[in-house]
Amino acid sequence: MIKAVHKFILTSQRGFTLIEMMIVLFIISVLLLIAVPNMTKSNVVVQKKSTDATVQLVQGQVAAYQTNHNGDLPDNLDELVPEYVSSITASNGKPLVYNATTGEVSAPADE
Repeated sequence: MIKAVHKFILTSQRGFTLIEMMIVLFIISVLLLIAVPNMTKSNVVVQKKSTDATVQLVQGQVAAYQTNHNGDLPDNLDELVPEYVSSITASNGKPLVYNATTGEVSAPADE
């Protein structure tokens, strides 16, 4: 029985035809055309959410600095490094915007 199956597999020389291969390639290309734009859209959303999370984190560390320094706000965000935060840049690499009079941290404007 096993020899018969093995002989059938070895003697069968039929492969894919050119039309079958073209259909498979067409289906794969259509799937890629659908998937790639969705991946780029989600990358922008992830970057925005990452920047928002960084702003909230730094804002919280400004409040911690204020608590530890008798209510005084830092003059700039560089005073928070490295004791409170390790980085004061947004996910796109731009530095965060800080208002020293109000103590508010915001994301840099997109250009």
